[in-house]
Amino acid sequence: MDFELILRVYPYFLEAAVVTIELSVLTILLGLACGALGAAARLSRFALLRFLGAAYVSVFRGTPALIQLFILYFGGPQIGIQLDAFEAGVIGLGVNIGAYMTETMRGAIVSVDHGQTEAARTLGLSRAQAFRKVTLPQAMRLMIRPLGVNINAQIKGTALVAAISVVELTYTAQRYIGSTYKPFEMFFIAGILYMIIITVTGKGIAFLDRKARLP
Repeated sequence: MDFELILRVYPYFLEAAVVTIELSVLTILLGLACGALGAAARLSRFALLRFLGAAYVSVFRGTPALIQLFILYFGGPQIGIQLDAFEAGVIGLGVNIGAYMTETMRGAIVSVDHGQTEAARTLGLSRAQAFRKVTLPQAMRLMIRPLGVNINAQIKGTALVAAISVVELTYTAQRYIGSTYKPFEMFFIAGILYMIIITVTGKGIAFLDRKARLP
C-alpha cells in the first residue's frame, strides 16, 4: 500500500466525491419525481395511464442503465437532444431509478388496508381526501425503508457515468491508475469515499424511518 501516493492524490478524490454527491442528489430527486408520477399512473382509474405507467417501468427496469445512458448521451444528438455528460448522467440515472421507485411507492400504497379508505369514504370524505388524509400518510411511513434501499443503490450506481467521462469517483480512480499504475490504491480511496457517503445517507434514512414510526 503506497500511503504517500494516497496522501498526494486524495484531494483530487475529494473533489470527485463532491461531484458524486451532486450527481446522487439530483438523480434521487428526479427519481422521486418520476416515481411519484409513475405510481400515480399505475394506480390511475384510466387504462391509458395504467398502460403508460407499466410501459415506463417495464422499459427502464428491463434494460441496463448503462445502455440507457449510452442511448441518451451518444444517440441523443441524432434526434436533436444535445446534453453534456453530467446532464445526460442526471437524466439517464434519474429516470432509471424512478422506475424502481415507482414500484416501491405503488407497493406501499396498495399495502395500506383498503378498509381504512372505505371507512373514510363512509365518514363523508371524497376519494381524493381519503387518499390524502388516510392512505398517503401511512404509505409514506411504509415506503421510507425500501426507498432508502433504492437511494443507496443509486449512489453506487452513479459510478456508471464514468463510462461517459463524468469526472466523479470511479472516473478519477481510472484516470489516476493510468498515470500511477496503482489500481489497488486508487480504487481503495474511491471505495472508502463511497462507503462514507453511503453510511451517512443510511444513517439519515434510518433516522427518518424511526421518526416516521413514532406514534
